[in-house]
Amino acid sequence: MNSSQRKGKQRTKKSLRNWLLATLILSIVYLWLQQKGDLGEKWLGETIPDPLPITGLHPVVAENEGVLIRMAARRGIEVVITHGFRSVEEQNALFAQGRSASGSIVTNARGGESYHNYGLAIDFALRTPDGDIVWDMERDDNGNGKADWMEVVDLAKEMGFTWGGDWTDFPDYPHLQMDFGLSIRDLKGGKRPPLRP
Repeated sequence: MNSSQRKGKQRTKKSLRNWLLATLILSIVYLWLQQKGDLGEKWLGETIPDPLPITGLHPVVAENEGVLIRMAARRGIEVVITHGFRSVEEQNALFAQGRSASGSIVTNARGGESYHNYGLAIDFALRTPDGDIVWDMERDDNGNGKADWMEVVDLAKEMGFTWGGDWTDFPDYPHLQMDFGLSIRDLKGGKRPPLRP
């Protein structure tokens, strides 16, 4: 190999090394900006829009809420939805209950940390034949030998809801949610489920 060939190889190695270094630096900067959340501005030729504000239940959750109520009614169980969409402010007030406000602790989720804040959760209770609203998990008002509460839970699970009563750290027996595979972190980061499955 003559000297001009060696110099050519050295230039090629140096160019490759510079290209790899530049790629590494750009990747690090991109990841850093992504973590900081600064990619909403024009970056790499794309503008990432802010997610639309959430003002109610997700359409799929709302539709399945209605189906759940109708299916339970066919079994002689009257379901009452006690909560659906909840604003961040409402969630913070609920979180304060039993802490800085009077009442019992009913949630460990601050504003923005509940699927209710994204329209992806509902809470339910049952209406007795006398018209009382109850959270009694053992009642069998339809007389079929099964707890009405668990019949509703089973129906909800068949429809794709997750039941808060299955949580080991802080069971939430009235809670049903559809997360569409998204974590709270995903939702806080602006990801949203499709409007239709």
